[in-house]
Amino acid sequence: MSRQLFQYHPVTGYHFIPGLKCRVEHESGGYLVRVNGAGFRCEREVTPAKTPGTFRVLLFGDSFTAGDGVSNKHRYGDVLETLVPGVEVLNFGLSGTGTDQQYLTFREFAAGLEYDLVIIAVLVENIRRIVAHYRPYMSAEEGERRVQAKPYFTLENGALVPHNQPVPRDPIAPEALPESERGQVDQGGNLATLRKVVNKLGLREVAQKFTRYQPVPAYDRADDPAWLLMRAILERWTRELKAPAVIMPLPLYQHVEETADSDAWRARFAELNGLPGVTVHDPFPDFVRVPLDERRGFRFEHDVHPTPAAHRLIATSLAQTVRRFVEGAPR
Repeated sequence: MSRQLFQYHPVTGYHFIPGLKCRVEHESGGYLVRVNGAGFRCEREVTPAKTPGTFRVLLFGDSFTAGDGVSNKHRYGDVLETLVPGVEVLNFGLSGTGTDQQYLTFREFAAGLEYDLVIIAVLVENIRRIVAHYRPYMSAEEGERRVQAKPYFTLENGALVPHNQPVPRDPIAPEALPESERGQVDQGGNLATLRKVVNKLGLREVAQKFTRYQPVPAYDRADDPAWLLMRAILERWTRELKAPAVIMPLPLYQHVEETADSDAWRARFAELNGLPGVTVHDPFPDFVRVPLDERRGFRFEHDVHPTPAAHRLIATSLAQTVRRFVEGAPR
């Protein structure tokens, strides 16, 4: 994540620089980023009232939703508008964030808007991000590793307790962190040293199959503390909505390419179907209907973010659920 695209925000930690328009270098040849006045990659401006005669969807997620690696028009939220007539999507996706920050983004920027549906896209990796207190990045000026505090919640006696509000502005050198906080930096998963070695040797997929690598083990048990925190955030968020919610878990490439098992996280998110006003849309079956040898095209050669083909598949899958809400909406 390039911090030159973002500016500090005391509640969410950061958002895109409002009004920014730039081309970002990328292995795909580069992609265009356009940011609206509210500080989000969205072709539409955020207005209190929706456009008359339209069905307004608020979309939340991380870089898979904000669209790292692709221009705005190729993102699944933008493609969804072309597949379901009458739908307008306000994309509040924010790269590098967890579901906790996305919930705070809703409260800070969108709770007072007029809307018909809220889609919460949860990259399954977010279960690591919500328990972290810091996210790492490389400083643009010195090219040195830094950590930035993030807002987060803890679950105490069944209640969500917020921390880092307001979010500290200044980055920190990792070695300057208190000893008690050094384990609270999101390192991107387990076995970091092993991952670096196998990635360098080009053996990642082989190693994952051989070791039965599980990138998100916190989903293995319904009582895992990280899952209980994720569930509490989603329950609180959806209770606060004035319209229905669609929760959409997004698989990692290991799941799509079947080098890691998907049963646990799919089971956990299926549990949320019983929440009031919540529909869980799981696009995973649509991914695996594609022949296995074609699924490698759903991520870039080096960057694991979705390609335009993956965005179109997600949009086509999601459109099935969104149409039902549009058809049932008052005229």
